[in-house]
Parts: sequence; structure tokens; C-alpha cells
Amino acid sequence: MRVLLVGAGGVGTAVTRIAARRGFLTRMIVADYDPSRAEAAVAALEEPGDRFSARRLDASDEGAVRRLLTEERCDVLLNATDPRFVMPLFRAALAAGAHYLDMAMSLSAPHPERPYEECGVKLGDGQFELAHRWAESGRLALVGMGVEPGLSDVFARYAADELFDEIEEIGVRDGADLTVEGYDFAPSFSIWTTIEECLNPPVVYEKDRGWFTTAPFSEPEVFDFPEGIGPVECVNVEHEEVLLIPRWVDARRVTFKYGLGDDFIAKLKTLHELGLDSTAKVTVPGAEGPVRVSPRDVVAACLPDPATLGERMTGKTCAGTWVKGTKDGVPREVYLYHVVDNQWSMREYGSQAVVWQTAVNPVVALELIATGVWSGRGVLGPEALPPRPFLDLLVDYGSPWGLREQG
Repeated sequence: MRVLLVGAGGVGTAVTRIAARRGFLTRMIVADYDPSRAEAAVAALEEPGDRFSARRLDASDEGAVRRLLTEERCDVLLNATDPRFVMPLFRAALAAGAHYLDMAMSLSAPHPERPYEECGVKLGDGQFELAHRWAESGRLALVGMGVEPGLSDVFARYAADELFDEIEEIGVRDGADLTVEGYDFAPSFSIWTTIEECLNPPVVYEKDRGWFTTAPFSEPEVFDFPEGIGPVECVNVEHEEVLLIPRWVDARRVTFKYGLGDDFIAKLKTLHELGLDSTAKVTVPGAEGPVRVSPRDVVAACLPDPATLGERMTGKTCAGTWVKGTKDGVPREVYLYHVVDNQWSMREYGSQAVVWQTAVNPVVALELIATGVWSGRGVLGPEALPPRPFLDLLVDYGSPWGLREQG
């Protein structure tokens, strides 16, 4: 399989380190707007050989992306950029006749009049509008194939297929006990994406009502996470699983809640109140004259790169899917989960836990597609494909998952 990887940040770099250990990959072109990042990702590999090379690429330039896919005869484009670049990369892959994978879907827009009650443009709407063209092309666009969304969706499908006859609720729950020495505020994932998903109106799905929204940080609950992480307060956050799971899995209710903590929530609210979450560019003085910048990009530039925090980070991160329903007429609740210890991921791969946990899942998916175990056409979420081969291969990658009976 020949892959164009776009984005050589923390997740993209972790992708190269994981993929380098697998035999299914024949070629990976690592591309980034900053060529030094792509070059560093390739140079850090123990045996890059002829399989990996670095290129400069502007992810917003559809024509350039399409040409590179064609020139390198790539089978698939793996998008490891932030959600701003989903649509140009998505369209470029379609035009080039390549398959496509991403870990976050096209951006949403709040309802103009009732943002905390009704959906406006939903996550992924821009991609699903082109589903018919992908189906006609015979190519697969596998969207939301990270850890959340991604592995969490695989868990949902596995629960529906093997653990339950009827499902009352599927709730993705994410929590961690990670700490970063020397920083009062150092998010372990892209702050650009974190602001986007945490300050947008969260989406909830109910079978009788469809998709609707609530206020940010609504419906707090304490969830007890496994493997020593313990109780963490989780709140509603906008996330792709709520938009994906109901398309392929029958459940009466679907939610996503994230363990943020009071301090993190307070800082996000302050950014919002000051307008520093905005993506609209403003004019600021510069040494060579006025400069147009996005406040959110400034915030991101002021914070440490999450990919560099691994040496200062301790603790574990947990991604998982809580499912409530019945099996053989008996009520059942389970939590399917995946925990990564930062000490392990740093020792084994040199990548901090959150970015490694995100990166391993698209690589597993690529291997399943390369070997023909997963196949399809059109725009599909992970829950549209057989879950057991994915979960078995994840274990083969040295990263087991768990199942805990609740109650």
C-alpha cells in the first residue's frame, strides 16, 4: 500500500513510527506545510529505508494534493491535519481516485437562532453531501478513524453485534489522570481542535427526536475510569461519534462526554469571553506593519506543542464506550475501553500517550484495507465495518483493549 500522510505534527509523527513496524506498507510520503516537520518525522525512524520520504505540501491547495497523489501513485490519503483542512483533502483524494481516511470530520456551524437547541451544520455534513460521488467512484472515504471518533465507534458496533440484543444508550466517555510537570496549562492534544469541540454546542442523539444540541459543558456526571484512573467528572462535548453511530447502530440515545475538569473548563470559558477562541482574523501591529492573525492561532502558538510534552507527562489516558441495554432479556451495562500509559508509549515509541492512542487506530485501519479485510465504497464511519478484525489486530499491535461489566 502506498500512502500519502498529510500532517507531520504529533499524531502524524506517531503514525510513521507505528507504520514503520508493519509490513503492509510499501511507501509513505510524509507531507507538511513545514517541510522541516516532515523531514524530522522521517529522520527519526530507525530504518526509514526507501519506504518513507518527506515533502512540503499545503493542505489547503487541492490541486497540489491531487497532483502529489497522482505522481506518487498513492492508494490512500491519510489526513492527520486539523479539521480546517478536511474538505480540501477529502475532495483532492476523490479527484485523484484514492481512498481517504481522517480522524476528525468536516467542521460544524451552530444554528443561527437556536444554537443550544437545534443543530445547524453538523460535523461531517460536508463530507456526507459527497457520499454519492465517492460511491460512484468505487473508492472508500473512511471518516472519523482515530481513537474518538474511531476506536470508540468500533466498540459501539462490537457491542451491538456481540454483546446486546437491544441498546438503550451508547455513551462515549473519555478521561485521564495525565499531568505535565512545569506547566499550569498544557493541553495534551491540539488546542485548536480542543477549543472547537469544547466550545461548540454539544450534540445529543435520541431515536424519537433525532439530533439536537445543548449548552457547552452540560449534564455533568462522574464516571469511574479503569486501570487506576478513577472517578472523573465528564461533560457533554461536541463529537463525531454522536453523528456517526446512529447511522449504522440502532440505539435509543447516543452521547459523548469528556473529562475536562473545572480548571480546564474555566480556562476555555475565559478564552471564549475574551474572544480568543475566534478563528476570524484580526489586525494587529507588527514590526513590518499590520498583520492579520486568528486569535485561536495565537493561543495555539503561545502554548507548548502537545507532541513535545511526553518527557514531562505522567499518567494514563482512557478512551471508551459505555453501553446500556439488554441481552437475552436481561439488563446489561458494559464499558469497552482502551488505556495507554504515557510511560509505555514514550518508552516504546517516543510518542506521548494521547497522540499515540490517536495514531495507532488509522494505521490498524490501513492494514485492514491493504489486506482486504475491510472494504467498501462511499463515505463510511468505522461502525459500518466488521469490528472483530480491528480489535484483534489492535491487540497484535501490542495495545490490548478491555471490557468491564458495569453495576
